[in-house]
Amino acid sequence: MSFSKGINASAATMTRLRTGESQCPFSGMCVTCLDGCPGLCEVGKSAVRGKEVLYPQPFGKTTSASQKDYPVDYSHFNILGTAVGAHGIEADPDKAIFPAVNLETAVGAGGDLKLRLPIVVAAMGSTNVAANNWDHLAAGAAISGVGIAIGENVCAMDPDVEIKGGRVVHSPNLARRVKDFQDWYNGSGFIAVQANVEDTTLGVQEYAVEKLGVEAVELKWGQGAKDIGGEVKLNTLERALQLKSRGYIVLPDPTDPRVQEAYRAGAFSEFERHSRIGMVEYESFMARVEELRRAGAKYVFLKTGAYRPVDLARAVKYASDARLDLLTVDGAGGGTGMSPWRMMNEWGVPTVYLQALLVKYLDKLAAKGAYVPPVVMAGGFALEDHMFKGLAIGAPYVKAIGMARSALSAAMVGKTVGEAVKSGKVPAEYKKYGENLEQIFIAASELKEKLGAEAFARLPVGAIGVYTYFERLAQGLRQFMCGARKFALSYITRDDVAALTREAAEITGIRYIMDVDAEEVEQILG
Repeated sequence: MSFSKGINASAATMTRLRTGESQCPFSGMCVTCLDGCPGLCEVGKSAVRGKEVLYPQPFGKTTSASQKDYPVDYSHFNILGTAVGAHGIEADPDKAIFPAVNLETAVGAGGDLKLRLPIVVAAMGSTNVAANNWDHLAAGAAISGVGIAIGENVCAMDPDVEIKGGRVVHSPNLARRVKDFQDWYNGSGFIAVQANVEDTTLGVQEYAVEKLGVEAVELKWGQGAKDIGGEVKLNTLERALQLKSRGYIVLPDPTDPRVQEAYRAGAFSEFERHSRIGMVEYESFMARVEELRRAGAKYVFLKTGAYRPVDLARAVKYASDARLDLLTVDGAGGGTGMSPWRMMNEWGVPTVYLQALLVKYLDKLAAKGAYVPPVVMAGGFALEDHMFKGLAIGAPYVKAIGMARSALSAAMVGKTVGEAVKSGKVPAEYKKYGENLEQIFIAASELKEKLGAEAFARLPVGAIGVYTYFERLAQGLRQFMCGARKFALSYITRDDVAALTREAAEITGIRYIMDVDAEEVEQILG
């Protein structure tokens, strides 16, 4: 079985093979490497551009996700329906209709952090693609009543940040990001501020809680896209020197006179800023949670990535002992920023496998009577069937699905189409629907009535795209749930999905489709 296709060439790195489909299966190189080729593949381009080819291109304008075809993914499960009864509503055909499905959920140790839809937009940090679309994304999350997290490095990347005594005292960028959500908050959902090693040193979360009114903070161990710290590119020497002075690893070293000379000579045009990796340790983790609570944080979350199983066990145990309000587990394969391309494809535990381990570990906690934190599962989810399967396979622990890349795509498309419509240049694809926002965006009229004309006119147009996308997910999820006769999220169980292969069943503990209902079938036919 070949798990990767075109592993030496991809649109992500703007590389291709001279021989097309004729490639070596293990190296991905052309079957014949021709003397005289200018270097079209990753190997060839790396001979000219070196480490630049590590990352998806063009940086700051794209999001990327793995091309690897994992042996088991969510397509290896099917959602089951039934012709009998209803859970959460009267078993009456006039009442058990899909619009009656309740998609509200809650997180928090006390279950008091309400979400109108079971969606959390996983953290968006300091990358350009996130920063350039943040106001659209945050407003869209707020009007949809879902959760969203501000990612790492935002304060230290803020050109106008004020740092005194090694601590942030004012960050216009972070303040704006928080306000972009709070201005549209309508009673459901939340905004959380994440922190990595550098953010913790700078006191970013304390600043967010004490000065910006943020109630939720998220400790970050990592994400599914990579197992190193966050990276961005810097296109000026001045910016590189500034970030170096704020404690970041900047490559090449902008303080080196030879590097400065090479930059000015045009030998390269970009520096790389890298975050440090954290060192997880039980006592310091528990102490940090208490520090944040003493600082006024009402909710404390943890986000972990696709690390080896023992690290997932640590995340589960620490979250339980600290009685955290949310644990986000992010499987391998996704990404929104500047993750190294090969790392996205070849590192980490893929989402289905990670979720299977997660359920096993949480079952152990539950069996001992320990506190089980609410969980968000993330890692490549984009559509309503993915959501149902993630909720079902993770039942009863998974309370919401984490999304990043798909939500950001909705914001970007909404922004692009909305701004074009506002300027009178309706894209050809959408001319058939009309000429204004209310005609082209199917949910715009509903939003205008909900918000009022004045507020709707101020709404970042990308937020309409996010809201419309989430409403599509909501209706699709309600339809799946109605078919399974589950009229609220709490009724979804692992029995609502079936494994299509023995391998998928073995990995997850979900029953193989030919074995489902076997006992009940015998009772009926016996």
